[in-house]
Amino acid sequence: MSLLALVNVQARHGLLQAVRGVSLSLEKGETLALVGANGAGKTTLLRAIAGAHKLSGGSISLGGVDVGAKPSYARAALGIALTPEGRKLFSRMTVEENLLLAKAAGRSGAFDIDAIMAIFPNLKARRKSLAGSLSGGEQQATAIGRALMTNPDVLLLDEVSLGLAPIVVERLYGQLEALKGSGLAIILVEQDLKRAMAAATRIACMLEGEIVLEGRAGELTREAIMRAYFGLRSSGRAA
Repeated sequence: MSLLALVNVQARHGLLQAVRGVSLSLEKGETLALVGANGAGKTTLLRAIAGAHKLSGGSISLGGVDVGAKPSYARAALGIALTPEGRKLFSRMTVEENLLLAKAAGRSGAFDIDAIMAIFPNLKARRKSLAGSLSGGEQQATAIGRALMTNPDVLLLDEVSLGLAPIVVERLYGQLEALKGSGLAIILVEQDLKRAMAAATRIACMLEGEIVLEGRAGELTREAIMRAYFGLRSSGRAA
């Protein structure tokens, strides 16, 4: 039984069908990179998994339990955490206060304030600083740390490198690498294909709301992924 299972998931924005019959599974310790052009449905799919966007069809289960009709706070309590695009921090609260808010999910585990500071040491000196005064990289680290404070089984990361300088992105991905040994399952939305392929164990490419290519990162070529990205179907396997 998969940790996270999506079967024929569908989601709409009014008359627009943004996610069309997506079926995916994720095991403990896996990192799935979700790639695709802007408007492909990646963010909507993450929000649907987290409960921030209502399903119009299909099912989502976590550890065999159907969570598709549960609100976002209930899914957080069961082990799904989302780091949203744009970070969505409380700018007039400190880093520590933003992190502590996540404990309302009520889950126990290894991730506490000290653990977050160990993963993101750049936050140590900013612990009492207002989130609105942080740099982009510090804000992203705080947003990821806040999600981790719920002690999730599944972590959803939406565009973690967006708007950040390359050196900051490099540091951030180095810090995320430390999470791989924790057994955490991760779905990562990333526009940088090279970085996505390096970070993930599996790749799924979305086009117009559908998964058009999916496989293990080591078995998919960059060329095959780019063909799927632009709607040119291929088998996608490396020679």
